[in-house]
Amino acid sequence: MSIPTVQTAAPQKGRQPLAGATVFRILIAVSLVHLFNDSIQSVIPAIFPILRSSMHLNYTQIGWISFAINFTSSIMQPVVGWFADRKPKPALLPIGMGFTFTGMLLLAFAHSYPAVLLAVVFVGLGSAAFHPEGSRVAHMASGTRRGLAQSIFQVGGNAGQSLAPMLTMWIFIPLGLFGSIWFTLVAGAGIAVQLYIARWYGNKLRSGAQVKKKAQARQLKPEVRSKVRFAIVMLVVLVFVRSWYSSSISTFFPFYLIDHFGLSVDDAQIFIFLFLGAGAVGTFFGGPVADRIGKRNVIFASMVLAAPLALLLPHVGLWGVGILLALLGLIVFSSFSVTVVYAQMLFPGKIGTVSGLITGLAFGLGGLGALVLGKWIDLAGVNTVMAICSFLPLLGVLTFLLPSDQQLNRWSGEGEEPKQ
Repeated sequence: MSIPTVQTAAPQKGRQPLAGATVFRILIAVSLVHLFNDSIQSVIPAIFPILRSSMHLNYTQIGWISFAINFTSSIMQPVVGWFADRKPKPALLPIGMGFTFTGMLLLAFAHSYPAVLLAVVFVGLGSAAFHPEGSRVAHMASGTRRGLAQSIFQVGGNAGQSLAPMLTMWIFIPLGLFGSIWFTLVAGAGIAVQLYIARWYGNKLRSGAQVKKKAQARQLKPEVRSKVRFAIVMLVVLVFVRSWYSSSISTFFPFYLIDHFGLSVDDAQIFIFLFLGAGAVGTFFGGPVADRIGKRNVIFASMVLAAPLALLLPHVGLWGVGILLALLGLIVFSSFSVTVVYAQMLFPGKIGTVSGLITGLAFGLGGLGALVLGKWIDLAGVNTVMAICSFLPLLGVLTFLLPSDQQLNRWSGEGEEPKQ
């Protein structure tokens, strides 16, 4: 009579593959919070023209504000990711959004340049707490579709970034800095959703799923480890190039449009919306395409295909600028989520640390780029600097130095030296 018992137990084992199922409700929820977080963070550079006129700031001071928010985020993200890899803390998700809430509340009542700097530091800390853990949640909910999961997660952030210019038009231009008070409502909604995600995250940890993930990580041989270190350095260089170029567009291109074409602040924001909105579309499709044709191929295409368009941008009329900005956003941001997944493949088992490193570098290097470019524009003029920045995507040819996806699979799966 033991046979029926064995037969009824078999379907229980058959349920195990469901552990690899993609949890879309969590992916959508964490993507929504990503939209909230990055829309708030992105209104900071979007209001630079307003800050410049209302507080009589120069481009260097504008660069310091951008540096403060992005560098704060970049320094803390790998730290939070490393801490979470050792001891995951679901509570960091709502706590991080609480920092963002505080930052926007301070910004609403900021009447001096130091007060603005303090406010954006709080927003940067909130972003630092969210991104590594948000990326970890997306990884845990991804199942076998890691590229798609990261795209769903990242598209929320890029969609939030694309909304910033429009929010500036609708809120900050008529209300000034006090318009920041409305974003405390957005942060409050984010805290509520984060509590829901944190509950799922905590249950997942208690179920032992994370322990199984760590058990799957394998040690790499020394000769492979040196190649992994070289690969991560090259990936950082490519993130550096992409961040500097996207920062030049989102932070200073509005001033180029105002100076070169005589546009109003409102009209200049529409063009930045085209760049960032198309970037959100590119982010969403980049992951699924990478799952099919390879992550290194998407990283390469996102840089090399953008290069001729970037070179044309300073030499076309206003209509041409709009078309090229949309195409550039679509292409450049298609690798945004892919670089995170690629880095996770380089260091399996260190999801938080690697995600924090890559996304943190993207913010930090973008902030450093804004600081350098701001100083440079004060010296050479916005038209000259924008023309020089158009050469940055040409450095995408360095992607050929990255190992292929097949090599990464062999390294992370077997820890063996790939055959040449």
